[in-house]
Amino acid sequence: MARYAGPKCKLCRREGVKLFLKGARCQMAKCPVEKRSRPPGMHGWRRRRPSPYAMRLREAQKCKRFYGLLEKQFRRFFAIAIREEGNTGENLLVLLERRLDNVVMVAGLATSRAQARQLVGHGHIEVNGHKVDIPSCLVKEGDVIRPEPKDNVLEIARRNREDQGHPERGWLSINDADLTVQVTRMPLREEVSVVVDEGLVVEFRSR
Repeated sequence: MARYAGPKCKLCRREGVKLFLKGARCQMAKCPVEKRSRPPGMHGWRRRRPSPYAMRLREAQKCKRFYGLLEKQFRRFFAIAIREEGNTGENLLVLLERRLDNVVMVAGLATSRAQARQLVGHGHIEVNGHKVDIPSCLVKEGDVIRPEPKDNVLEIARRNREDQGHPERGWLSINDADLTVQVTRMPLREEVSVVVDEGLVVEFRSR
């Protein structure tokens, strides 16, 4: 599956906020967003009021880049969100939050979504006792996620949990003894990781 392989810090600078694409580096003082708040580019930048189209575009791009999606993948999730009952914007964010690579990251088993995607893609993550190597797989209520029972994989996951201070999520039950993560319920809108105006995202995709 296609993925963005360019400079990640440039994406954060373009959106003007930290997207936490590089794990611990994003928390350091040398984070490029802290040092250079203006967008990237060689022709300079002048502050001006964005147009309504630009505001909607930036919110959509922020959402895609936060979860590490390209246009085709994002379009597929948006199509699923439209077909579901309820608010389309909330449906979209909940779907993205249920991605397996995102669950691995928010549970603290990986320091970034890129690392979580690599762990899943290389077959180091199990769901309900079966190896799953598709990062976009959607978890369901009752699913149990755990690292592959190999010493090196378990050590990486345990170290990541400790380095991040044992993060907890209300919709996930995490057992630090064996590093299992159980999905106790579907995430609520206020528990979604990304800070984005989903209404503007829906307006941009529906134009």
